[in-house]
Amino acid sequence: MTAALQLGFLYDYPQPDGGESFEAAVRLGLEESGTANGAVGFVTRHAEGLPAGSTDNVLDSLRELEREGVVLVLGPSISDNGVVAGPLADELRLPCINYTGGERTRSEYMFHYQIGSLEEEPAILARRAAQRGLGRVAVCFDESIVGRRYREWFEYARRVEGLEIVGELPVPPLSEDLATPLASLQHHAPDALVYLGLGVASRAVALALQQLDWNVPVLANSALMFGYARPDWRDGWTGWEYVDTVADDNSVRRAVHDRSRYAGSGPMGAAAYDLGRLVGEAIVRAPEPTRAGLLEGLQRTKQLRAASGYDGTVMGFGHWDRAALKGRFLVLRTWRDGRSVEVDA
Repeated sequence: MTAALQLGFLYDYPQPDGGESFEAAVRLGLEESGTANGAVGFVTRHAEGLPAGSTDNVLDSLRELEREGVVLVLGPSISDNGVVAGPLADELRLPCINYTGGERTRSEYMFHYQIGSLEEEPAILARRAAQRGLGRVAVCFDESIVGRRYREWFEYARRVEGLEIVGELPVPPLSEDLATPLASLQHHAPDALVYLGLGVASRAVALALQQLDWNVPVLANSALMFGYARPDWRDGWTGWEYVDTVADDNSVRRAVHDRSRYAGSGPMGAAAYDLGRLVGEAIVRAPEPTRAGLLEGLQRTKQLRAASGYDGTVMGFGHWDRAALKGRFLVLRTWRDGRSVEVDA
């Protein structure tokens, strides 16, 4: 296919550099799949989605991209926004790949590259708590689509692992001061605290633990990937174990690092590169350079080696298969001395 195509980027949270690094990593993945530089143009829209903004902003931006004539959209990235973007993508018949953590974002035209998993991470955290002998846990979770979904699936997981929940605390996702609410959990003297949410409130949890002088083991979901973008938050999470998508043994990511530090280092860069690979292969395999053609091209894309996850993780789609990553794409890590370190569990 030689026709020029327009690829849309829908950012639903602020980008430090306007999305330039992310788009460069996507371009690298496109080129890796044989899509010539310049054959694909980029159209970008920035929308203030949840939790700080609204889903209406995201939907308006998706409609704008459709009117611009893009054949495929990358985004949104937050599950709260993804669950409403899917029905609109179906209505517009516009293929999209969101990179959220929620499987409920998937639909006929809404594909899903999993940066974390609201439904699978809780099982990893519950298993780790049981492995460490932390049988009595307290749970702090965001009062949002993301937080409630994590909490729902942690309930299933803790039953399997035989954990007891001795207290729970729903908190606003943009919380800044949680010392008083967390003191109510401290009263139960749990073996561990589990944080589940989008991530902004995890900073407030860390500050509250310091204020309360509460030295309790903490397990957290992939929210702590915020640490890659916020170095000033890392010290507060020292010793916390959390779920990531970066693995030390991934040979694809290490090879990409030689060409792009951003694409080969943190979870967002690896995801951007992988998304470029997926889109590039979809273009190659599409029967025609249209939205319908790209939909079919995505479904024909299979068994690509991924930069995310442990070595051997692959990605692709299929008929009614909208989840990109297959295999061990979730990795247990901890923040130590300002660095994310893989946990040998």
